[in-house]
Amino acid sequence: MEGLKRVAVICVLRNGSNFLLLKRFNEPNKDTYVPVGGKVDAFENPYDAAIREVWEEAGIKVPTMRFCGTLVETSPVKYNWMSFIYEAEIEVFEPPICNEGILEWHNFEHIENFPTPKTDFFIYDYILQKKHFAFNAIYDKEVKLLFMNEEMENKVVFEQ
Repeated sequence: MEGLKRVAVICVLRNGSNFLLLKRFNEPNKDTYVPVGGKVDAFENPYDAAIREVWEEAGIKVPTMRFCGTLVETSPVKYNWMSFIYEAEIEVFEPPICNEGILEWHNFEHIENFPTPKTDFFIYDYILQKKHFAFNAIYDKEVKLLFMNEEMENKVVFEQ
């Protein structure tokens, strides 16, 4: 049914302040740098989906992932997501070929210098601060971010 939230996982793989990001080949977020992740399959829990997505997209088996928070994205069009966000501290390695895009390591201090969703900067920042979060992002019909707040602190983090 149109407008229902899709359930997904965002898997932040990092080594210190260096993040393994995927330059996506396809929508959503085509040609932007995002963490690995994807939809939660039927009868699958988000944690297991995160472990699976890391294996499928980055080719590594992480023994455990830490739950960091949620991101709810709402728009008046088809872009409506509920994402569970996990992170794993991993060793730097040569990224494998991925059918979803090109995997590359990037340092947090340079994140704003290349195309990445506005929401992701706040996710990385909170993860680096070891703060849990519940982000709520509102988009317009062109899927441009209008507003984002963090609900646990009742704090606006972005406003157009």
